[in-house]
Amino acid sequence: MGAIANDWLAPLKAEFSQPYYRDLYKTIVSEYSSRTVYPPSDEIFKAFELTPLSKVKVVIIGQDPYHEPGQAEGLCFSVKKGVEIPPSLVNIYQELHDDLGCYIPDNGSLVKWAEQGVLLLNTVLTVRAHQANSHRNIGWEQFTDACIRAVNAEDRPIVYMLWGRPAQAKASMLNNPRHLILQAPHPSPLSAYRGFFGCRHFSRANEFLAANGIEPVDWQIENA
Repeated sequence: MGAIANDWLAPLKAEFSQPYYRDLYKTIVSEYSSRTVYPPSDEIFKAFELTPLSKVKVVIIGQDPYHEPGQAEGLCFSVKKGVEIPPSLVNIYQELHDDLGCYIPDNGSLVKWAEQGVLLLNTVLTVRAHQANSHRNIGWEQFTDACIRAVNAEDRPIVYMLWGRPAQAKASMLNNPRHLILQAPHPSPLSAYRGFFGCRHFSRANEFLAANGIEPVDWQIENA
């Protein structure tokens, strides 16, 4: 299991000594030693590694990692290059195309977003192979809520994109008047047509960042 070593460590340090986290750690070590679990253990905290707290401009909240081989890479909605683009990400790319004119790329790796300050945070950071939500309620939610509170405490403009009910449930934690909260249905094929398409979150985020003197995000993922 990897470790958090950058500026996330200060606001999260107290979590590591909490009883829930000790239990979580034991569970995760056991799961990785006895089962197939995703993402690879050294990528569990990849979102924090690629997007230091001080660099966060945008927060996108997902549920749990993809659970099929080779997909998950520690960033919500993202898959490794060479892996088929999942349906929800296909719809995200379609909205980007309609909103900002981005071409639809041949890969689903969102590392470029993370490196620009887009925190791609799943509320649960691990999953058993072929079993969606299999690591729900083992402690990850308490940890990632602490991460969201840490972002909420940042005294600078930040955008949240809350897609679907599980992500929108976090809105009650977000009370910083300097932050912009955008909400829409989930981009999955089951719900994207209920208002994710046409939400224009990407242009609205960039307009907000630019209006506050912050470099907008280059949302275009290039072809591999």
